[in-house]
Amino acid sequence: MICGAVLMVTLTKVVHMVISMAAAFLGLAGMFVLLEAEFVAFVQVLIYAGAVSILMIFGIMMTNHGSAQQEPTRPLHEAMAATAAISLFALLFYAIRSTTFPAAESSILPAEADNTMEIGKLLYTGYVIPFELLSILLTVAFIGAIAIARKEEE
Repeated sequence: MICGAVLMVTLTKVVHMVISMAAAFLGLAGMFVLLEAEFVAFVQVLIYAGAVSILMIFGIMMTNHGSAQQEPTRPLHEAMAATAAISLFALLFYAIRSTTFPAAESSILPAEADNTMEIGKLLYTGYVIPFELLSILLTVAFIGAIAIARKEEE
């Protein structure tokens, strides 16, 4: 996951950056599996690693990148950014290592508890109207983005 995030920031080709971002999303889904949050891991893979990455690739393909000028390198800015990143990492590392966390209770759920089933029941009973309206809104937004991209091309 860290490797995907670092590659996302350092690579220069936009498609390679999106693939690296998808790798970071997959790593995050793996962490959710280790935390026994299978539903959240499934949603992470389905929505972020799948849909968002594909949507970004479509957006990249529909835009013109031939006229992009590469900015000149600025060593002072790069050194300051690296120093700030290392300082932030050190501060977070120190804060995490010096914090005393309370003892965790047993996270083992009873065999009959199924959070995915309860989320599904709630989503398709109590929140079915907002769920369907959101799907229509996203479809209209995607079609509008395609129409705008085609008008600029012509």
